[in-house]
Amino acid sequence: MMNLFEVNEKTCLQDGICAQICPVRVIEFREGACPRPADEAEEICIGCGHCVAVCPTGSLNHRLVPLEQCPPIEDDLRISGRAAAQFLRSRRSLRVYEDRKVPRRDLQRLVELACYAPSGHNSQGAKWLILGRKDMRGLAEMVVDWMRRVIGQSPQMAASMHLERTVQRWQEGEDVVLRNAPALIIAHAPAEDRFAPGTCTIALSYLELAATTLGLGTCWAGYFNAAATTYPPLTAALGLPVGHQAFGSMMVGYPAFTYQRLPCRNPPEITWRLS
Repeated sequence: MMNLFEVNEKTCLQDGICAQICPVRVIEFREGACPRPADEAEEICIGCGHCVAVCPTGSLNHRLVPLEQCPPIEDDLRISGRAAAQFLRSRRSLRVYEDRKVPRRDLQRLVELACYAPSGHNSQGAKWLILGRKDMRGLAEMVVDWMRRVIGQSPQMAASMHLERTVQRWQEGEDVVLRNAPALIIAHAPAEDRFAPGTCTIALSYLELAATTLGLGTCWAGYFNAAATTYPPLTAALGLPVGHQAFGSMMVGYPAFTYQRLPCRNPPEITWRLS
């Protein structure tokens, strides 16, 4: 088995960039020599791959982040500021979907891209559950049952969430829980994982942005996830691994309509404390 990382001494520039970029300082570097693992590198390294990604000559190969699996960044694919602004501003929460399934390969692709989201200590702790309409309808009914319980037990909370009107719309035949979306993606992790809330939220944020590149739209399933974390019948029905909790849920499908404009938003409220 190779060392934690190995350096090609013939191509290494001995510039020490990899040592400077390492977030946990497990790369030792001395001027005039190639970098090498620190004494406790095996135990401390988080496998983030910064060292592999930053090397200008591709001279560092990491056991956890193999060089051959890390393609170079293509300059012609870099996004301009103008393109990025339109991309981010044009994202919409999709609540009206076409009546067609999303191919499994596309759902797989979305989750794979979401796995590149940052996570605390590179823990990459998000796990995934992907459901189709067959299961989603029954789960949505459980969410409505949860709403009825909240209305009875916590009327003020129910009023703040407009639950009575939501239940009424459901009874009238409108799916206000999962919007008749063809798929639901749930990010879950151990409930005791202190990184899990941020990890799952950021990963789903990556996923919703990536969805637009596949012609898909998404919407955060807020009602569903609130019920999934507080309503035992729904929690049991999800069948997550023991000790796991849903930290975010997202509807996915093809947009029924195409948006043509970029809506405005309130200007940011900023408190500046720059020195």
